Amino acid sequence: MIKYALACEHGHEFEGWFGSSSDYDDQQACGLLECPVCATKAVVKQIMAPAVAGTKRTTPDLPPQARQMMMEALGQVRRHVEENFDYVGDTFAREARAIHEGKSEDRGIYGEASPQEIRKLVDDGVPIAPLPPDPAKAAKKVN
Repeated sequence: MIKYALACEHGHEFEGWFGSSSDYDDQQACGLLECPVCATKAVVKQIMAPAVAGTKRTTPDLPPQARQMMMEALGQVRRHVEENFDYVGDTFAREARAIHEGKSEDRGIYGEASPQEIRKLVDDGVPIAPLPPDPAKAAKKVN
């Protein structure tokens, strides 16, 4: 995984994690990157220093209140998707492609796909995004 410091045309700074350096390029070319603050798609990488093994952590952990607020927001997004989108299970990749190509009804869907299926969808410009984790399950992993 590669972490990039990103910024939008309005000066909002944030981080993005990518499987490889080419993943950033692919997602940028497909218009999949957007600022989490203002939703503009004019996002660029910032200059970063390389990570060096053995260095001390220089950025503090999030305060517990901020982490809790983020987890609640992610939980709300997940609940909205689960309550309003169609669950298509392991046919997600096929159905997302059919919707993108106009062969299936345009609607919100969610489900499962393999990493290879996800990569192919992104490479082909099919707009997809990961579903936030279930906060209850994420909390159990942390504790």
